[in-house]
Amino acid sequence: MDLILDTVTFWGKILRCLLESLIYKIISKKEKNVAGEIVLITGAASGLGRLMAIKFASLGAILVLWDINEEGNIETCRLAKEKGDVKAFAYKCDCTNRQDIYRVADQVKKEVGDVTILINNAGVVTGKMFLDIPDDMVERTFLLNVLSHFWTCKAFLPSMIKANHGHLVCISSAAGLVGVSGLSDYCASKFAALGFAESLFLELNLVKKTKIKTTIICPYFLKTGMFEGCTTKYPLLLPLLDPEDVAQTILNAILEEQLYVIIPKIITFTLFLKQILSTEMTIALAEYLGVHTCMASFKGRNKADEVQTETEREHL
Repeated sequence: MDLILDTVTFWGKILRCLLESLIYKIISKKEKNVAGEIVLITGAASGLGRLMAIKFASLGAILVLWDINEEGNIETCRLAKEKGDVKAFAYKCDCTNRQDIYRVADQVKKEVGDVTILINNAGVVTGKMFLDIPDDMVERTFLLNVLSHFWTCKAFLPSMIKANHGHLVCISSAAGLVGVSGLSDYCASKFAALGFAESLFLELNLVKKTKIKTTIICPYFLKTGMFEGCTTKYPLLLPLLDPEDVAQTILNAILEEQLYVIIPKIITFTLFLKQILSTEMTIALAEYLGVHTCMASFKGRNKADEVQTETEREHL
């Protein structure tokens, strides 16, 4: 009897969600007000982090900007303040270091207040075939791309839970959904970041902290320095993404409290195909979409052997 009741309830919820999705396709979902919210962005010194900071500043949010690049972070802070009467605070933080994260987090709580929107954006990529990746770079990739998410959430989630108010944003990647040759450490770390964010979302709902929202972002290649020299085989199918457009999409997703955002939408179809295709067809799909070509171009650029730092991030 319990099985039948649970099944009926489940399909009832599915139907309700489908109807809501249909309605929101016709009528825009009401956006939440972030004015006065304390927004912390890791990796804010440049790229996507800087663009998001500027956009949140224009909405009246209080900004807390973290990056290991102090000079770039201060510049982001200055650009944000140009948007008007904006409170913005720049902190130097090494997000590969757990102790540094906790130290700076305590400083933020004392000097600014409790963070209510946490955007884990900082990331690193090596772009080498698996056996060519130095061990220390594998460790660094995981420290920055996923373990930093654990420590920032441990630092700021308790106050969100106490108030039953907040928003956790994970900047994962399309490479956190589909494996890519030449990005084994990056893919693994982004898969892990996505899994952590999804699990935390379910835990928060289990303990009835439903006012704490979660948004997971999975973008494809961005046209920025981190993947300079990258090309896509068929731009009409998988175009390189404009950072400004991605930043706006992320902002809209946070304001509309969306859970999953995959950019571009065709990646969703690719995920479906991946589940039903044979081994040979999976390889054929990767070749058709030009994944191998992309990474060959990336590795062939002039600065291919330089380690991409926390201040040069964009996302696959």
